[in-house]
Amino acid sequence: MTRETGTPALHDDLMARVFHRVNLWQAWKRVKRNRGAPGIDGIRVEDWPAHAREHWEEIRRQLEAGSYRPQPVRRVMIPKKSGGERPLGIPTVTDRVIQQAIAQVLTPIFDPGFSASSHGFRPGRSAHGALEQIRGHLKAGYRIAVDLDLAKFFDNVQHDILMARVARKVRDKRLLALIGRYLRAGVLNGEDLQASDIGTPQGGLLSPLLANILLDDLDRELESRGHRFVRYADDVMILVKSRRAGERVMASVSRYLTKKLKLKVNEQKSRVIPAVQTTYLGYTFRGTKLRWSEESFADFKHRVKELTGRSWGVSMEYRFHKLGQYLRGWMGYFGKSEYYRVIPEIDQWIRRRIRMCYWKQWRRPRTKIRNLLAMGVGKRQAILTGISSKSYWHLSKTKATQMAMSNDWLKSQGLISVRGLWMKAQGYA
Repeated sequence: MTRETGTPALHDDLMARVFHRVNLWQAWKRVKRNRGAPGIDGIRVEDWPAHAREHWEEIRRQLEAGSYRPQPVRRVMIPKKSGGERPLGIPTVTDRVIQQAIAQVLTPIFDPGFSASSHGFRPGRSAHGALEQIRGHLKAGYRIAVDLDLAKFFDNVQHDILMARVARKVRDKRLLALIGRYLRAGVLNGEDLQASDIGTPQGGLLSPLLANILLDDLDRELESRGHRFVRYADDVMILVKSRRAGERVMASVSRYLTKKLKLKVNEQKSRVIPAVQTTYLGYTFRGTKLRWSEESFADFKHRVKELTGRSWGVSMEYRFHKLGQYLRGWMGYFGKSEYYRVIPEIDQWIRRRIRMCYWKQWRRPRTKIRNLLAMGVGKRQAILTGISSKSYWHLSKTKATQMAMSNDWLKSQGLISVRGLWMKAQGYA
């Protein structure tokens, strides 16, 4: 079965649609909502409206004349969870607005023709959809994963290969030229301006759509071969029924990527293994059940430790606010995990850390004793606990501190329950 290859609006004046007043306003609202750091011109998101009032007419004139030149992106290095760093390119706010305006026009043209197995950076699709599709393949007996790793994908995209695929559905030469200029805008790394003859910068608002346009050829190839697969941006997993079949698929697909799309496959990280041994989008699989990965859980514990660190000099109200934000966000994504056993333990651990924070804030023995007494702890127990020289962590688990700072009391102060969030995510509440 082939996908629809129709190309709506091939001969429209797409530049006019990109810079239509309504489209630009929507693009600005999106950029404003996402905020982000300033580009090389130093103009912040909140300062951009004033800048635009003064300069936009000239920018628009240049865009219409085809003489506009995007500014280079500002390079920053972001720590990777697996170690090392990855480069992130930060465009100016003006270029973010223009890129977003282009993406809003091109997405309805390209996205309807994309594969049902493509889930990353697409309207109405998500990582959860990709995970559910994998589960469906596992249930159908496809238990061997061909885990393909594209080496520095965004850095290795060949501009001519990419632009040829954009031009399949875009005939507006001014728009094609503008997209090409964004690809070649360059990178400012400190004081060093580097040319960008290859690659598309991570951080550019056009980059996710351009990645999907390029890798749609891979999707079509896999579909034509009848493969079961899932792709989220450049993260590709193909599922087969045997290791021998997996080895054949790995070899043939690697050749296709190298020869046809001129992409590099990381042979050290690409592998053919049972699906239960893979990690995909932060999850692992136990049979057909989802479970967050050990790495994801380690990251979670590290962040919670930061938010409940006793040396973080903030009010408990603010601490609860930031912790609640993080827990809701994390469980909103990882709440699909069907592994319950550790959930009550997480709640117990967080409550103990919060009791430790309160104990540190109370500081003096007299304050500790007074608070314990006021919270219903017996006099002798309050005094012995209050004057103890044992560690904050040790004392956070004593009978006195648990009685005073009961689970219900902590809830009344603003501490939310991970178990409650998980139950809600599972549809039980």
